[in-house]
Amino acid sequence: MGTKIHQQEEKPQQQMDNQLSPRKVPGFCSFRYGLAMLLHLCNFVTSAQRTCLALTMVAMVNRTEPLDLTNTSAKTELDYVKNPVYNWSPVIQGIIFSSIFYGALIIQIPIGYLSSIYSIKKMVGSALFISSLLSLLIPSAAQAGKTLIILCRVAQGMAQGTVTAAQHGIWIKWAPPLERGRLTSICLSGNMLAPFIVLLVSGFICDLLGWPMVFYIFGGYGCVLCLFWFVLVYDDPKNHPCISISEKEYIISSLAQQASSGRQSLPIKAMLKSLPLWAISLNTFAFMWTNNLFISYTPTFINTKLHVDIKENGLLSGFPYLLAGICGILAGHMSDYFLSRNIFKLVTIRKLFTTLGIFSPVIFSLCLLYLSFNFYSTVTFLTLANATSSFCIAGTVINALDIAPRYYGFLKAITTVIGMIGALISSTVTGLFLSQDTEFSWHKIFFLLAGINVTSIIFYLVFAKAEIQEWATEKRNTRL
Repeated sequence: MGTKIHQQEEKPQQQMDNQLSPRKVPGFCSFRYGLAMLLHLCNFVTSAQRTCLALTMVAMVNRTEPLDLTNTSAKTELDYVKNPVYNWSPVIQGIIFSSIFYGALIIQIPIGYLSSIYSIKKMVGSALFISSLLSLLIPSAAQAGKTLIILCRVAQGMAQGTVTAAQHGIWIKWAPPLERGRLTSICLSGNMLAPFIVLLVSGFICDLLGWPMVFYIFGGYGCVLCLFWFVLVYDDPKNHPCISISEKEYIISSLAQQASSGRQSLPIKAMLKSLPLWAISLNTFAFMWTNNLFISYTPTFINTKLHVDIKENGLLSGFPYLLAGICGILAGHMSDYFLSRNIFKLVTIRKLFTTLGIFSPVIFSLCLLYLSFNFYSTVTFLTLANATSSFCIAGTVINALDIAPRYYGFLKAITTVIGMIGALISSTVTGLFLSQDTEFSWHKIFFLLAGINVTSIIFYLVFAKAEIQEWATEKRNTRL
């Protein structure tokens, strides 16, 4: 009798294992991976439109260093007709860098909520098109004055914030549990690889065609990508006309055990009391502080310390992000491998990759201050400090999908807002440090980074979870 009961209990488990097995359906050459690649390109173009200003700023202004230093990189043999130059102080530059986050900050939470109600395809595609149009307008806005370029960047931030917040909801219906790490790492790695390409080519574009062409090229690329997005993407695999039956059944069956994502009132009080959610939020703050600091100010740091021309600056600034993209994709594949082979528990995997992504930049930043004795050591430590933060893709970046898949779009928006506050403050504070202290500004910047990251990772290691929380289950329906 006991044997029969045991066999009956094993059957459903075996059926679930069969449903979750990715070997019986198309792998990389499938529509879910095609969607991940298309989102990779969307993230690439929005990140490119956002970060290209980091290098073009060197050509756009007559000074990116503290007040008493000479910007040798920006004063090399550039054609001032092709490259208009503006007299913006480091403080104004910091505000321009951070202004895009003001727009993204405003739009995140509404879009995170609305993405569970309206078509993600339409939201992402429309926002990508608006962001691309605004990119085409940046040179004219800069010519009109710093106020207009700040407003233009704020509006672009709202469009890009829509792309960022809305896209995560699509994985609720498209990502099998054992492939979440790989799929999200592929699409989010576009954010990592974009600075590499942008910084690699922007120096040459600035030198040959003028810095305005950087914005025209990436703006035009985004407009073209919108056409592919609207034609190829569907919100639900059930409605896709070209997906194979086997892949459709695999995705649907693998998500059958997941809590329904139907509309319900948000358990706000329970969310506010959730320490695992606070752990994710705090580390998202640290991750985006770190990421934005290096994206925005790596060209300035190189220009200050190494005094190279703008083409070399672009090459040196861009290389870390190639490694970051590789690390991000590697982290996603490793996390799924550890999970599928039961090598580590899911919570251990999330804590491992979050620790690597948050603590490693601290170590290499301090090495940059005290162990960079020559050109090669400086470039090595700067590259590692930049690249290792991408390990968070398999950690805190995806952790909200583990603890509350039902509310993933909304929670991702909330944590992203907190992260963007970090990115916004990071740009502004760094600009203030650079304008006030000519000798120890970078020491202050990196020690502040260390304090934020160490505090965040300790909190995460203590309170992070990876199982669905009680307030995120279908039984619970907490009202405000």
